Amino acid sequence: MEIFLFYGDKKYFHFPVNPEEINFSRSKGYETVNMLQHGEFDFAQGDKIKEISFSSFFPKEYDPSYCQFRKIPDPMVAVNVLNRFLVSAEPVRLVISHTGINVPVYLISYNSSFRGGEPGDIYFDLTFRTWRDAKLQGKYGAVKALKRADLKPVSKTYIVKSGDSLSKIAKLELGSEAKWKSIYALNQAVIGPNSNLIKPGQKLVMPT
Repeated sequence: MEIFLFYGDKKYFHFPVNPEEINFSRSKGYETVNMLQHGEFDFAQGDKIKEISFSSFFPKEYDPSYCQFRKIPDPMVAVNVLNRFLVSAEPVRLVISHTGINVPVYLISYNSSFRGGEPGDIYFDLTFRTWRDAKLQGKYGAVKALKRADLKPVSKTYIVKSGDSLSKIAKLELGSEAKWKSIYALNQAVIGPNSNLIKPGQKLVMPT
């Protein structure tokens, strides 16, 4: 499993250490009405916004036993990135491989801490809420969408050719061979469990 936040123009943040667990919170909205002589009644109001939360840490030093990749970000730099997401009015796209999670979200809660005996490491707790377009009833009954950030699913694609590899495609399409993991994270259902076994003719979705 790997966790990415995609934002801006072909930019992404890759979490270096997987959390022990990821929590998903779903609930249905409802309104309670008290009717005289009959008591309370609940009326469904549709689904509430979903929340996704997890805890992990940014290590100061690379350790292959738990780090997802070698070139890990400096913990303070990583913290600053998350702070920008927290105050930003624009949603980002959260992708968690092997879970089917590929949704636009807001970072709504971020807490960090330092622990004695682990100098330089920064621990954190994150909570995301899924973003969805808000709509209002128009003057004549037509539904009008409020103008919000455009976070439609990535539409740019690449057709695999003979002799291609994910690193070669990443270099050609994204400018860096190191970004092959972001391509794989979006296309695991197409490629399968082995990232090296891509086949000519496969249609791959490119990260934004």
